[in-house]
Amino acid sequence: MATAAEFDAMRLAISLAQSADFPPGPNPRVGCVIVDPQGVALSSGAHEGAGTPHAEVVALGAAGTSARGATAVVTLEPCAHTGRTGPCTQALIDAGIARVVFAQQDPNPAAAGGAAVLREAGLDVESGILAEASRAINPKWSAAVARGWPFVTLKIAASLDGKIAAPDGSSRWITGEAARHQVHALRSESGAVMVGIGTVIADDPALTDRRVGASYQPIPVVIGHRDVPATSKLAGSGAITLRTHDLAFALRTLYERGIRSVLVEGGPTISTALLREGLVDELIWYVAPCVAGGGLPAVQDLGVTTIDQMRRLTLTSVTQVGEDIRIDMLPARVANQGGED
Repeated sequence: MATAAEFDAMRLAISLAQSADFPPGPNPRVGCVIVDPQGVALSSGAHEGAGTPHAEVVALGAAGTSARGATAVVTLEPCAHTGRTGPCTQALIDAGIARVVFAQQDPNPAAAGGAAVLREAGLDVESGILAEASRAINPKWSAAVARGWPFVTLKIAASLDGKIAAPDGSSRWITGEAARHQVHALRSESGAVMVGIGTVIADDPALTDRRVGASYQPIPVVIGHRDVPATSKLAGSGAITLRTHDLAFALRTLYERGIRSVLVEGGPTISTALLREGLVDELIWYVAPCVAGGGLPAVQDLGVTTIDQMRRLTLTSVTQVGEDIRIDMLPARVANQGGED
């Protein structure tokens, strides 16, 4: 049974993990606090991104020999595998830690099993302490590693009647500056931004976070068989080009390259395909206060012929962004699973 001091330490570890600032990547945010037998916090640490020491190793290093006989309180089950760094389980054992309290079980099959390793080494292990709060630190990462492909956020910006372009093909700008600024923030939270080649040819997007002071840029991804024009903004940008229309294959490929979250900003072809194939985890729809009448619809034929076949979504929030409205929704598949758990 976890003590009050261990609960306090877990809250601190969660706060440390949430404050860790590193680019979206293959690793989760994790916090760790070392507590002595009297419940006094000796040291703490947070993971700072792929290739850097894990939170447990940082906290153990700060505690030094005082860690012997102490308790390690960690937001995520200590890993039992060797990646860019060694297994945290062995570091905890070598440091003489007597007890480990962790919140979330590791959903990554390659890294899971740390609790069993620790128990076999004679450590006292308790799990599930503030698990929901811990899962909320890395919801997209948790969903991605549990299934083996990235968390997909589909972003659509359209007129009130669902058009993303006027009859003459012009599409900039349907939404206002505030909404566009917010989309740049969404890019900074994503490992990659994906569009179809048709969007590259028609709109020549840069797919960057153009906010002042932006320190991280997502990886651009282009789907389709045609070449990226040599004069486009994405030419020479390091964009990943996947010459396929198989979106499930594309997502698995991106996962293998370390990408755990993808923001899709494509046109109706890729948006429709993702919705039709059930590959969308989150839909963010910006509605501008304008009516096009004609023009290009945001979503094309989904094979729906009756009202019972319509793709239902669960509304999670509605906010005003400048003059536009942002609607956040979860597809029924995700909502029925309780989000990313």
